Amino acid sequence: MKNGWVKTLKTLNFISGKSTSEEELKRHRKLAEWAGRLATPKGDVERRRFQIGSIPCEEFKPSATHDPDYVILYCHGGGYVSGGLDYAGNLSTKLAMATGFTVYSFAYRLAPEHPYPAAPEDASAVWDYLMENVAQAGHVLLVGDSAGGNMALCLTQRLISEGKPVPRELLLFSPWTDMTGTSESYETNQDIDPILTKEFVMNSANAYMGENDPTDPVFSPLYGSFKDFPPVYIMAGRNGILLDDSVKLKEKIDSSGGKAELDIEEKGWHVYQQMPGSMAKKAMKRLAEHVSYEIYGKR
Repeated sequence: MKNGWVKTLKTLNFISGKSTSEEELKRHRKLAEWAGRLATPKGDVERRRFQIGSIPCEEFKPSATHDPDYVILYCHGGGYVSGGLDYAGNLSTKLAMATGFTVYSFAYRLAPEHPYPAAPEDASAVWDYLMENVAQAGHVLLVGDSAGGNMALCLTQRLISEGKPVPRELLLFSPWTDMTGTSESYETNQDIDPILTKEFVMNSANAYMGENDPTDPVFSPLYGSFKDFPPVYIMAGRNGILLDDSVKLKEKIDSSGGKAELDIEEKGWHVYQQMPGSMAKKAMKRLAEHVSYEIYGKR
């Protein structure tokens, strides 16, 4: 990616700055929702908002090609400190259009006002609702980007530990798997990832987990067990500062005897699928082909 584009995106970046600053947090939450609305494609998708208890949720049903037998539960990113239904609408719409499945998103409680365990409790409540009212676990694809990828992994590990049915597969975009902040890609990609900064990541981690141990699997699923884990499809950008989180995740799943596929876009950055343009469209096409093969046995 050309340096000019990096500088431009960094200038427009809505998650730059100190997430623990009240003024900065308010700013980037507002801009995250605005960016989500702006980047959401105008597709043939029916949207319906509803509540699960006190949790705002949204349903995205594709009108053209729709398979009602499978659904997607999408966990949005934002470092556990930002993001909502408008922000989640971007990838939710793209996922519905790419797969033909109904997508469910939800606005979980955010740190620092609501630190751990508020967000995972909301995720569990939405999962339980889907299990009771919408679909069996084997007909649900669990999707997450960045912190949402962290949430999806932690939810699955918790389901396994409790002996409950797990999703058919996880689809992850640049997942945040390690909150220790020790990966080399933070340094090697700090100048070429136009979306994310280490400062934001670590401030977000501190806001979410407080004084707890970042190696605890409830915060860093990379340090947890992947025994009996469902298949995982990981998409990451070569220029993303969380690249190592994806690489290490695949290695951990492989070493545990699980199934993981890692798709690295050489010109991509952190959750590049959110942006408009051909690179994101090609990525969603690859994801659609992967899902088609996994579900129907054909591409």
